[in-house]
Amino acid sequence: MPNRLAHETSPYLLQHADNPVDWWPWSADAFEEARRRGVPVLLSVGYSSCHWCHVMAHESFEDPDTAALLNEHFVPVKVDREERPDVDAVYMEAVQAATGQGGWPMTVFLTPDAEPFYFGTYFPPAPRHGMPSFGQVLEGVRSAWTDRRDEVGEVAGRIVADLAGRSLTESLPAGRRPPRPEELHTALMGLTRDFDAVRGGFGGAPKFPPSMALEFLLRHHARTGSAAALEMVQATCAAMARGGIYDQLGGGFARYAVDATWTVPHFEKMLYDNALLCRTYAHLWRATGSDLARRVALETADFMVRELRTDQGGFASALDADSDDGSGKHVEGAYYVWTPEQLRAVLGEKDAEFAAACFGVTEEGTFEEGASVLQLPDTDGPVDAERMASVKERLLAARAERPRPGRDDKVVAAWNGLAIAALAETGAYFDRPDLVQAATDAADLLVRVHMDWQARLHRTSRDGTPGANSGVLEDYADVAEGFLALAAVTGEGVWTEFAGFFLDTVLLQFTTEDGALYDTAADAETLIRRPQDPTDNATPSGWTAAAGALLSYAALTGSELHRTAAERALGIVTALGGRAPRFIGWGLAVAEAALDGPREIAVVGAQDDPATAALHRVALLGTAPGAVVALGSPGSDDSGEVPLLRDRPLVDGRPAAYVCRHFTCERPTTDPEELAERLRG
Repeated sequence: MPNRLAHETSPYLLQHADNPVDWWPWSADAFEEARRRGVPVLLSVGYSSCHWCHVMAHESFEDPDTAALLNEHFVPVKVDREERPDVDAVYMEAVQAATGQGGWPMTVFLTPDAEPFYFGTYFPPAPRHGMPSFGQVLEGVRSAWTDRRDEVGEVAGRIVADLAGRSLTESLPAGRRPPRPEELHTALMGLTRDFDAVRGGFGGAPKFPPSMALEFLLRHHARTGSAAALEMVQATCAAMARGGIYDQLGGGFARYAVDATWTVPHFEKMLYDNALLCRTYAHLWRATGSDLARRVALETADFMVRELRTDQGGFASALDADSDDGSGKHVEGAYYVWTPEQLRAVLGEKDAEFAAACFGVTEEGTFEEGASVLQLPDTDGPVDAERMASVKERLLAARAERPRPGRDDKVVAAWNGLAIAALAETGAYFDRPDLVQAATDAADLLVRVHMDWQARLHRTSRDGTPGANSGVLEDYADVAEGFLALAAVTGEGVWTEFAGFFLDTVLLQFTTEDGALYDTAADAETLIRRPQDPTDNATPSGWTAAAGALLSYAALTGSELHRTAAERALGIVTALGGRAPRFIGWGLAVAEAALDGPREIAVVGAQDDPATAALHRVALLGTAPGAVVALGSPGSDDSGEVPLLRDRPLVDGRPAAYVCRHFTCERPTTDPEELAERLRG
């Protein structure tokens, strides 16, 4: 019989709806039940495309004996971390503080007052490698709760007091000022020390795509001309694009590489990684004209639209790492890897030999059981492009016949905001109006389904129905960022207006008097600690994403309120940028924009006039850090017009562009080449 999760909308929770475990969703009722029965709560947090979450579910949560033990002595609560990042963040902080590490699945035991007292991640079904079995953990916690309740309460109280005492306010510099040029140079030096000059990227294994740090380096190069900054971007982007982390047949990036060489990925594909990397490669092309960057940006955009777009026009969260290997067994990477024999079966002997050489497929293999992850080594001499295209087309068609990885089709507001920005800009750069339309459709969905009449956001939706969970800071910030990028590309000022609504909520609900930001709204559900984290993880932190959107909105509107809020938010970048630049890359990128102005470009003229289009394209392709672009007709009474466009006449009846800083403008120009020169860093 299905448990309570059968009524949820999260695909991850629904995966557990038929477990013999009597799961509860996160709710006040679950904790009230724990109080009534006098038992602790088992909190299990994961997400749909998490490999080890699936493993633990199969080993333990589908096991009747384990389920019986859980149901008798605990109230089990299951949480999708992507739906409830606030719950995940609070308890992950406790796990990391107690154990020095974290991950998913996250396993936390709580008192009925939601106070944590014992922690872990994955637990095996039998003792292994010094780890206790999950059954041993359950028995140990049950015994402690029954026989040493006072001690458990004291431990929980100390943990909660420690978490409550942690504050970022002391890290903020006096005056809450953005970083100065010398401080950004220090951050550059920090990244240089961590840079892997042989294989690209930063640090060792596992290796994650450093998209936010790469955006900082691109902007730093644009502002300063630093060759070292650009070289790190080029080397890293080339290594990732040629490695196994990139899908050489279908486009798009896996979550991370388990090694330092980008060879073997953890095969799950996340919307946020691909949105961020699509934009990074598009910006690298904008800076250098790289053919590789152009190809990867477009292939990644096409992957998102082809594989992740939902029927409602939004973008699904992820594709699983695991899929059926053809025998009924779910295996990580089964959909993506190849053996020489499989190549021969699809391509024939000669083309299989060609493909094996091009993609690094060997008899020994680079993955499990002699299979290879496709790579694209940088070989000497030209490659037969026509033959390569034929080989890729046939392999892709053959792969499409394999059992496909599962898709988590919930739509997350923040990640869709990132996708909107990437698709809008990529579509504009490469004359792909279909990509701009895909961005517009996703924005329409966020307005229609995720936004309520007070301009408050629901974090998720599925099948066009909003989830019950409220948006967190990253939702408001990333959606605002996406809408501002879409407004710049389309010239539809209504997207700027919507961004303003969301940023007003950021100021009212998430920002403190001293300029700090919290991840949850002031009127959100009260947890044991109000989460607050300015550092980048897989995505820009809500804190620095808000700083960036506030800065851009201020540049478009002249709002001193939003500018001041952005500058005060950047105080945390001043504090952390020199010490941990890899983990606050987006904040450093926003700081580069603040140092540059950012520049404001108003393009005035009829949108159907080729001269307007030429100026607009040059404005979008300018590399000045964080530059904002407004497009509109002079003297328009359209309510969507942004203040940057006001009082900007044509020049001798011709479309014109105005380049400004802080609403103080240079003389207008009608010449695209002159405009391009003004926008070069």
